[in-house]
Amino acid sequence: MSRSGYSDSCDSWESIMWRGAVSSAIRGKRGQAFLKEMLAALDKLPEKRLIAGEFMDSAGEVCALGAVGKARNCEIKEVNIEDNEGAGELFGIARAMAAEIQSINDDDFSYRKETPEERFVRVRKWVVEQIKGAAA
Repeated sequence: MSRSGYSDSCDSWESIMWRGAVSSAIRGKRGQAFLKEMLAALDKLPEKRLIAGEFMDSAGEVCALGAVGKARNCEIKEVNIEDNEGAGELFGIARAMAAEIQSINDDDFSYRKETPEERFVRVRKWVVEQIKGAAA
């Protein structure tokens, strides 16, 4: 299981309910505001690269959620990466949305290993696609 908490053990109904929670969180006012903030935080990163598996590494590189934490000057190094409830509370979003963003950030959706720069491009594109009325 990944830090997103996703696994293959959900039955169909649980999966349907979870996907509904994710969609609702992303579509909602709070989710949309967070996605816009995340886009700004990603664009503000001096190096256009994202890490996987943690919010911030020892070199100060971040994942997508970590970019928001860094922009907010939050102490994210100590956050338990497997606590989606806590991540949701920290960032002011639903647990389902926090898990979804971690899954999008961490999962390698291609047949080959993804570089941090490729991850940045893919995650940023996903964020833009989720924002209502946004243009790339």
